[in-house]
Amino acid sequence: MPINNQQVTAHSFLRGLYEDDYYPDHVVDRGRAILLRLCENIEAHPPVGLTALYALTQAATEEFNDLEAEFEAADSEIESMARDEIAEDFWFIARAYGFTEADVEELIATREW
Repeated sequence: MPINNQQVTAHSFLRGLYEDDYYPDHVVDRGRAILLRLCENIEAHPPVGLTALYALTQAATEEFNDLEAEFEAADSEIESMARDEIAEDFWFIARAYGFTEADVEELIATREW
């Protein structure tokens, strides 16, 4: 399903990770795919209220939890810079879909990184 939100289609997800050689592109690509799938899910099934949005973002966060092992296998990890970059993109997505009052920590409350 193509994404219709123009803010999202113009956004460079995880740009800081792509710019840093410490993070392997093939693993970052999987993280980017998680974020794009989240956007597709929001567009396909628009959440009604923050609780519904948090359910979607926390499920995507759990996918990032699973991705941690792939970072480690590639001699990398989701450390402070990556955590900030990922969290910022979750917050960007919330705002892009009109959830300006979303709490970034609640968006990624299920994180293990």
